[in-house]
Amino acid sequence: MSAPLFVRAAVPTDGVQHARETFRQAFGSDATGVWSAPGRLNIIGEHVDYSGGPCLPIALPHRAYLALSARTDRKIRLVSAQSQAAVTLLDLDDIGPKRSAGEVSGWSAYLAGVAWALEEEYGRDHPGFDAALWSCVPQGGGLSSSAAIECSLAVALDEVWGIGLAGSSASPNGPGRTHLAHFAIRAENEVAGARTGGLDQNASLRCRQGHALALDCRDFSARDVPFDLAADGLEILIIDTQVSHSLADGHYAARRADCEEAARILGVHQLVDVDDVEAAMRALDSQRLRRRVRHVLSEIARTRAFGDLLDAGALTGTRRDVARLLLDDSHDSLRDDFEVSCPQLDVAVDTARAVGAYGSRMTGGGFGGSAFALVTPEITQSVTRAVADAYDARGWHSPRFIQARPSGPAAREDE
Repeated sequence: MSAPLFVRAAVPTDGVQHARETFRQAFGSDATGVWSAPGRLNIIGEHVDYSGGPCLPIALPHRAYLALSARTDRKIRLVSAQSQAAVTLLDLDDIGPKRSAGEVSGWSAYLAGVAWALEEEYGRDHPGFDAALWSCVPQGGGLSSSAAIECSLAVALDEVWGIGLAGSSASPNGPGRTHLAHFAIRAENEVAGARTGGLDQNASLRCRQGHALALDCRDFSARDVPFDLAADGLEILIIDTQVSHSLADGHYAARRADCEEAARILGVHQLVDVDDVEAAMRALDSQRLRRRVRHVLSEIARTRAFGDLLDAGALTGTRRDVARLLLDDSHDSLRDDFEVSCPQLDVAVDTARAVGAYGSRMTGGGFGGSAFALVTPEITQSVTRAVADAYDARGWHSPRFIQARPSGPAAREDE
């Protein structure tokens, strides 16, 4: 049996070089600049963003790198090093929401959608552009590869088009980037056709290195929370099941529709506004909706409790045990009440727990993608080996592993 496969993040200079070379090969010239944006890992607060709940993401060191140059016309040319497709040619005047005459499909929708959303706000008089994408964020892994693509273009066009929302990446948690995230969210919701809630884009644009982002999805206000796991003797091990998922395949939208229907029945704007859990359960006739609401409300409570743990200090002693309970309960709720797990995720989580992880849960939209475990460095190899062996015993495709650390936000890379 081969050794477990670890997916390393590209060194930024290598990412820039790859993006520039992809641009040069596709368009025969040098790009004006390269911008990048990270994938994200949501520590806790899953499937609550579109119900107004709190989330606690970190940015990953794995990033999407985008080389770009403005044009003198309204055309867009897009190419991806990860796609076998030829250059995609679009026109800014023809791009529109999904199911419209200007519908764009595939990975290019995430880029074209950002340009469309920005022009909806700032007018349709901007130059087109050529852009080449190179990304080391695992696709389909539940780590927001799509938001990384969107946010890399958002910061690029923010500069090239002179919009001026991004500001300094050293202080990313401000109103400008909050507003910029809104356009990336519109791109994913309306042009790519995935009705996500905004966690991913805000994380990619606003997370600080060495911190988690305590994000309140009622109004997208946020605060930075120090998250130095190494100092606490811990690290994050991500397990990419390699079961690909898509947020645009209907399952995610169905869960969101359930939550919105439950909120309508309960007479609240969003489920975060529910005060009395027992009364809410009595008011819902549908067992399915009860399960959905039970997950959302319990996950909101768990996320707030985890934030309190980080505020209290190092994840050591009793606080480490509480963190384990919160993370484990989160996965169990996502599996049983929200029904977004799958056998590969459950085996990864159960195996990591059995080896001694301080909590393990799926992360992201579910139905595949990734799980993660909070581990001590001493057991990292034991967990990876045990999970790989469990997959092999079941005849499943070998998982991939990522050792994650809280990293920085979307930014220009080659200044």
